[in-house]
Parts: sequence; C-alpha cells; structure tokens
Amino acid sequence: MKLRRRQFLHLAAGAAALPVASRIAWAQTYPTRLVRFVVGGPPGGPQDILARLMGQWLSERLGQPFVIDNRPGAGTNIAAEAVARAPADGYTLLMIGAANAINATLYEKLNFNFMRDIAPVAGITRQTSVMEVHPSVPAKTVPEFIAYAKANPGKINMASAGNGTPPHIAGELFKMMTGIDMLHVPYRGGAPALTDLLGGQVHVMFDSIASSIEYIRAGKLRALAVTTTTRSEGLPDIPTVAHFVPGYEASAFFGIGAPKSTSAEIVERLNKEINATLADPKMKPRLADFGGTVLRGSPADFRKLIADETEKWAKVVKFSGARPD
Repeated sequence: MKLRRRQFLHLAAGAAALPVASRIAWAQTYPTRLVRFVVGGPPGGPQDILARLMGQWLSERLGQPFVIDNRPGAGTNIAAEAVARAPADGYTLLMIGAANAINATLYEKLNFNFMRDIAPVAGITRQTSVMEVHPSVPAKTVPEFIAYAKANPGKINMASAGNGTPPHIAGELFKMMTGIDMLHVPYRGGAPALTDLLGGQVHVMFDSIASSIEYIRAGKLRALAVTTTTRSEGLPDIPTVAHFVPGYEASAFFGIGAPKSTSAEIVERLNKEINATLADPKMKPRLADFGGTVLRGSPADFRKLIADETEKWAKVVKFSGARPD
C-alpha cells in the first residue's frame, strides 16, 4: 500500500510538472514566427522610431521579424485596445508610453482597463523634455518666466501637441505648482505646435529635447529648463525646472507591454532580451538621440512605474479639467 501511495504521489508530481516544463520549453524556442509590434502613433513619430529601433535589435537577437503595426488615433487608445484584445501568445506587443498613463483619467470611458489588460514587459527609456520659449519672451530663467506670467495673466500662449498629450499635461503641472495662468493652445501634433512656436505665434512649449535641440542650439528658441530631476546630457548647461520649482518632474517614458494573460515565461524571455539590448554599448548613443535615459529592470519595476505615473497624472488631469480632442 505504501509503495502504491508513493508511486501515486510520484506520478502526480510528474504530471503537475509537465505544464510548467512545457511552458519553459515553449519560452526557450519563442519566437518561431513574426511578432507584431503595435504602435499608437503614425510613422515617423517618436514612438514609431523607437519601436523600429527596438524591433530591429530584437529581430537580430531572436531570429524572427518584429513588424511595426501603426495604429494611430484616440490618443494611442486604438493601439492599446487592439493589444488588450489580441491573443496572449507573445506574438502581439504594444509600445507603451506616457499617454497610456494619462489616458486612464483623461478618458471617462474606455473599452479596456490599461493596468488590468496590459502586462508590462520592460521599460526602454525616459525622455527628457525642455521648457522653451520664443526669443521674443523677455524671460531668460524660470523665475523670470513665472514673474512675467504673473504680471501678464492669461496673455501667455502655451502650445502643445493636443489636449491631454504629455506636453500639455507637463505644462498643466507647471501651472498647478506655480499658480500662474497660461492659455493652452492645442495643435494636432507636435510638429505644427513647434512651427508656430518658432514663428512666435505662441510663447512657450514643453517639448521633447529630440525635437527642439537643434533650434535651441541655433538660437531660434530659448531653453529655460529641462523637465527631469537631473540635467540632460544634450543640454548640460540648462538647469532643471525642479531647481526652481521643487518637486517638479515631467518626463515621458516608453516601454513594451503584452496582453494580460501572456505567460510569465514569455514575458521574462522578452524582458531579458530587451534589457540585454539596452545594455549594448551601441544602443546608448541611439537612445541619447531621444534625449532619454535607459530604463532597465524587471516587469515588476515597469509595472510600478506605470502605476506611479498613472496616479501622478490623474491629479494633474483633474486639476486642469483636460478633455480629449
């Protein structure tokens, strides 16, 4: 009887281990076919460029093509919903950005819950933005700008890439923390907003360093401060907003996610390969072009970042009363 019981327990343990062994073996051979990388922006935008860069490197490391699937619209929600509804087999991934954290509060009704329906895989980079003004604005520092804005309430036009976009919410955070009044002027994208800033039709913008750095170096725009808590390598002489407004931080972030039920083994495999890609010395200068710093870490680290950003921007969205276009 004891022998039979021992045999039974042995067989039961072996049977229980089979699904685990099968998943591990599956993860070791993954991917065996094309991987679709869904991007919530148009070709040529920051998310698209970063996704193509990462896709190329992952294709080389994993031996299968990572094909970009651009699905712009609804502030990246179309792309996020497509991935949330996709099979959880590791062959559909999402480029995650700060907009996803903002949208959780910005949109009253969504057909998905981002924190519930998207599994964080790995962070890629944090992107530094810069508070910049047209040269006609007399302020040369953040304190001078605050004083100028308070002396001219409602007369300063703040450009953004659209209602609820990271540049808009970064400006709203600045307004909230300084008590100044600026008129928000939303555009359909960052490029037309930057064009009007260069032309002097608007006065200030919180834009990515990657988009603006050449205009700053040429003297066509004046950088007052960067939005991260540390200075940027691209603009080392420019102070941080936080130096003058303690606690201010407004950087975009990018990473990769998958449908919620994607196996932990696949997520870990992707996380390992993404972190190895980010550690490659050849990748650092490429990411520096985005004005960013590398975000290496575990899926849990990336989940915490998304949760923290969602909570942070919820307060700013509610303060500003922002609504999607």
